[in-house]
Amino acid sequence: MSTLAHTMMTAARSTDSGLVGPGELDRYPYAEAPAPDRVASPSWEGADPELGRVGRRATGSRGRGLHGQLVQQLGQMIVSGDLGADRPLVPEEIGQRFEVSRTVVRESLRVLEAKGLVSARPNVGTRVRPVSDWNLLDPDIIEWRAFGPQRDDQRRELSELRWTIEPLAARLAAGHGREDVQQRLADMVEIMGHALGQGDALTFSRADAEFHTLLIQVAGNRMLEHLSGIVSAALQVSGGPVTGCDRPSEAALAQHARIVDALGTGDGAAAETAMRQLLTVHPEIERVVPAPREH
Repeated sequence: MSTLAHTMMTAARSTDSGLVGPGELDRYPYAEAPAPDRVASPSWEGADPELGRVGRRATGSRGRGLHGQLVQQLGQMIVSGDLGADRPLVPEEIGQRFEVSRTVVRESLRVLEAKGLVSARPNVGTRVRPVSDWNLLDPDIIEWRAFGPQRDDQRRELSELRWTIEPLAARLAAGHGREDVQQRLADMVEIMGHALGQGDALTFSRADAEFHTLLIQVAGNRMLEHLSGIVSAALQVSGGPVTGCDRPSEAALAQHARIVDALGTGDGAAAETAMRQLLTVHPEIERVVPAPREH
């Protein structure tokens, strides 16, 4: 993956850095006194008991250690509904259950608050927020929804969102005429073709993700560029096909090549059409979003 694509994907996750600013730790008092009207404390039966034993656990939270693992665990439990809206999250209980320090708990809750999953207020404590408050465009939440009971809705919503974003990005990118970018996109197509021949789905998907991320970035629209992390997340989540191009196929490869050709000739309409066809390669997606009409 190029430095450009890596930087964009990293920037899209800037909200989960977990760095604590001055005075932030006190926002999550470690010993919360239960309020009289508080609902029952959450059950941790579905939680991973090995969270605090980093030596026995694979790195599954983008290499962020205990803090990242706790964010991942709590985030998945909230998104899955195991921790429902308005449920209290008592930092002391979390620390004891997962065998982590109060600093780890506080930093993790701060990250979850930035994603809109929890809120911390004086005299109320930390509580889970309703779905309407979540940042559904956050790449982590996209991933958690894709693994949870909302997986079907997540795939459909991602498909519809990509259908809106990427054809426009392809049309706009065709008007920029940047040979260096066109060459990099062509390189990604070549890599995908080689990976397809070798049966290397991982390399194919990585080249595919960079192709789409780069295409959005060179569209020349900063608001579209801000959404590039969503497309990257959509291409990387598992749990079922998201688009026709997340499974290596000759049809998907051909449409990628057509997009590159259209960019080379500055044909925005052809680039847009090829992208729409790429996003409807898989029959499942054709049932979600209708193919463009022929005039």
